[in-house]
Amino acid sequence: MATATKWVLDPMHSEVQFKVKHLVISTVTGSFKTFEGELSTESEDFDGADVSFSLDVASIDTNQEMRDGHLKSGEFFDAETYPKISFKSTAFTKDGDDYKLTGDLTIKDVTKSVTLDVEHGGVAGDFYGNTKAGFEVTGKINRKDFGLVWDGVTEAGSVVLGSDIKLIINVQFAKQA
Repeated sequence: MATATKWVLDPMHSEVQFKVKHLVISTVTGSFKTFEGELSTESEDFDGADVSFSLDVASIDTNQEMRDGHLKSGEFFDAETYPKISFKSTAFTKDGDDYKLTGDLTIKDVTKSVTLDVEHGGVAGDFYGNTKAGFEVTGKINRKDFGLVWDGVTEAGSVVLGSDIKLIINVQFAKQA
C-alpha cells in the first residue's frame, strides 16, 4: 500500500480570481483574499489526487467597496449565513501533460459537480528546502446554478450582470514531510 503524500496550499504564492461580464460590454475581475486547501496523492504524479479547498466569502475584493458589500449581502453570497465556498474533488485525472479536476462545489447551500481544467506548472524546490507544486485551474460556472440569481436591468434594457463566471485559480502547494 502506497503512503499518501500530503500537500498544503501556500497562500503567499496563490490567488483566486473570477471574471464576470458587466453590462455585457466589459469584464469585471474580482478575487478572494482568504482561502485554504490541500491535496494528497499516492502516486509520483498527481493522477488520482484528492483535493479540498475552501475560501472565505467575506474576503471578496473587486476593488470597489460598495460592490463588495452588495456581493456579501443576502442578494448574492449571503456571507453572514454562508461564510465559506468549498470544493471537494471526486476525480483528478491525467489529460495529456495536464489534468481534469472534477468535484463538488458548494456555494451558499447549493452543491453541484463541476469540471475544471488544470495546467500543471511543475514541481520545484524553494530556497528553504521545501518542495512546491504549481497549478493553474480554470473553468466556467453559471452563478444562477448556485442560487446567485440577482439580476438588474438598466433603463435601456441592458442586463447588468452576466450569468457565466470565469474562474482563474493559481495555486502553489508545499509538500509536507
